[in-house]
Amino acid sequence: MSKYKVLVVDDEAEIRDAIEIYLKNENIKVFKAENGLEALEVLENEDLHLIILDIMMPKMDGIKTTFAIREEKNIPIIMLSAKSEDTDKILGLTVGADDYVTKPFNPMELVARVKSQLRRYTSLGTHAANDDEIHVRGLVLNTTNKTVFVDDEEVRLTPTEYKILELLMKNKGRVFSIEEIYELVWKEPYLNAENTVAVHVRRIREKIEINPKDPKYLKVVWGIGYKIEK
Repeated sequence: MSKYKVLVVDDEAEIRDAIEIYLKNENIKVFKAENGLEALEVLENEDLHLIILDIMMPKMDGIKTTFAIREEKNIPIIMLSAKSEDTDKILGLTVGADDYVTKPFNPMELVARVKSQLRRYTSLGTHAANDDEIHVRGLVLNTTNKTVFVDDEEVRLTPTEYKILELLMKNKGRVFSIEEIYELVWKEPYLNAENTVAVHVRRIREKIEINPKDPKYLKVVWGIGYKIEK
């Protein structure tokens, strides 16, 4: 993984240094920042592949930093927080994070999540040679350049949001359970991930539906899961 560049953002130097050690063991180049403002400066100057971002930081916290990043880039973000409540996890995912790890964490678990996100992110590269598109009425997903258009207007999805939508659009009409979506997209065993999937689906709806409360594309099948309506 020598091609990968990861930014670690945390106001505690010990945590930054510890994460750096484990990522360097995976041959990942590590950049470090102690708050959101420093993180944005690094992002302007480096072509990063992933950001590990603490929520509670001085000057600019992780939530505000994620908002700022998502205005320009779809780079994967893994959030760190000392809080374990579901509301904090949902907040992090709602503002655009792709994954969430609670402190204290197992370093090897964090490394595994980083590698998983990097695999998904780089698999969405724009160097394919064809122009395959999936159409569902006004919704168009291009599997070559990984873009999504609704009524000829491009919508910006995070890598995880894109993978969920791609899975559903490639299987129009098929209902996927929350467990199936999680295991197929996250590539890890499902374990109490209802909120994680639900938050991402809600964010996709907010971006592709005219009225997210009355969706015409991404439908819920109560008690079963989700599907893209043909």
